[in-house]
Amino acid sequence: MAQFSKTWWGKRFIEALEEFTDSARLTRGRSYARNGKIQEYYLEQGKITAQVRGSINPYFGVYTEPLYNITIEIKPIKTADWSKAIAYLGSKASLISKLLLNEVPDNIDEAFHEVNLHLLPQTQKDFQTSCSCPDWENPCKHIAGVYYLVASQLDQDPLLLFELRGIYRSLLQQELAKSPLGKILSEAMEADEILLEPVTSYYTKPEKVQHLDAVSLKEFWHSTHRLPPTVDVVSKASIPAIVVKKGGDFPPFWRKDGSFLEVMQEFYQRVRTKNSLL
Repeated sequence: MAQFSKTWWGKRFIEALEEFTDSARLTRGRSYARNGKIQEYYLEQGKITAQVRGSINPYFGVYTEPLYNITIEIKPIKTADWSKAIAYLGSKASLISKLLLNEVPDNIDEAFHEVNLHLLPQTQKDFQTSCSCPDWENPCKHIAGVYYLVASQLDQDPLLLFELRGIYRSLLQQELAKSPLGKILSEAMEADEILLEPVTSYYTKPEKVQHLDAVSLKEFWHSTHRLPPTVDVVSKASIPAIVVKKGGDFPPFWRKDGSFLEVMQEFYQRVRTKNSLL
């Protein structure tokens, strides 16, 4: 299974299937996905269609490799329920910050449970599947193979899970950005980056300034304006390490199986621990 799910949300999708699907069929489906049996795969309006190559079996009179048509639909969440879920997600900084960065929070299940919903499939009733093969069991090994392909797609595109449950990612992020927290986070992410300018020297270059004719020492030390009674405290950044997090768990330059963010978190934790001991 490691080949088809590197991220926790891809693995969680397969784990959810294992709770109500025959493990032997999932194993055969995994071999179908691994051996390139899935010829075509499309996702449109939350519906998955695929073509899977079957097996030659002279015992049943199958002498040429058949091609079976697969359709998979996950039961969509109702529009009213999505409004309720988005209102809750938009009120939690830990949830909305990751969703706006195209990540799925690791406590997303608990968040949906708070509003009496579930994002991941829980029972066979959450699926509507069909396969043109003669196997009367559902899911058959061909459908199970497509399940594993969906898990691998979730690794690359985590918000695909929301699309499969009935809401496009653009609409999801658009609605989240309307919340008070979403407005703050959106402004922080859309802020213009400061471009670096090359310099010939690291030292400040002196500049000529206009010479003042006379300087009053009394005005210099006492000034004509009183200092403010209080000084506003600068608040901390809304999203710590936003530059690192923009790339997500698997940025284009990252070639390892483990999460880039987890490696960076461990690295900074070591730096903080070392500094505290000095």
